[in-house]
Amino acid sequence: MPKLKPETRDRLRGVSVATVCTALFKRGFRNQFIQDVRPLNPQAGTMVGEAFTLRYIPAREDLNPLSVFQDRAHPQRKAVEDCPPGAVMVIDSRKDPRAASAGGILVSRLMKRGVAGVVTDGGFRDSPEIAKLPFPAYHNRPSAPTNLTLHQAVDINVPIGCGDVPVWPGDVVLGDGEGVVVIPAGLADEIAAEAVEMTAFEDFVTEEVMKGRSILGLYPATEERTKADFAAWRQANGR
Repeated sequence: MPKLKPETRDRLRGVSVATVCTALFKRGFRNQFIQDVRPLNPQAGTMVGEAFTLRYIPAREDLNPLSVFQDRAHPQRKAVEDCPPGAVMVIDSRKDPRAASAGGILVSRLMKRGVAGVVTDGGFRDSPEIAKLPFPAYHNRPSAPTNLTLHQAVDINVPIGCGDVPVWPGDVVLGDGEGVVVIPAGLADEIAAEAVEMTAFEDFVTEEVMKGRSILGLYPATEERTKADFAAWRQANGR
């Protein structure tokens, strides 16, 4: 799995999902924001890490009884134990939250193993408990039924779809209070660098707008005065 550079990880921690979506759009990527997922604990902090994937298919009753969990190599359990520290587990639940993708115990195990976060386009059970964890977790909605009722875990660390977004193992996953975006692995360094620059400008613009300044000529910076003011702001603020 491609490794995320420490400096890239640090840069992404300081930028927003919205800013990264714009940086990706500039390069022609329109569909990298995972649809219909939200953080269980918006105060858990920014989630950044390489994607480690789990794929579910619709369950077939004769192959998905409760006894499958006795198998230590069951894909769901194995994925929880194999997901590398610093990675983000991304679960393809086919946008079906009628049964849980995982529950509080498995999410807690991911947290204790040093995983950076977890996202599913389905739902989590034990969601009130997960929401209390200092750990980024994203889902569509709470779902109490066990995953076995509808989901059959079949693949680990293969390309998947999550919330209509294609996710390859090693892609970089960024989550904040607004949602989750997937950055193609080969673009992570340049997207992170550009997003830092964009964030500095956006912070400057926000300050100016809060002072009462018009956005015309400011955002975007079509006036020379804006460019000069931004340069002075950067110097004054060490940005």
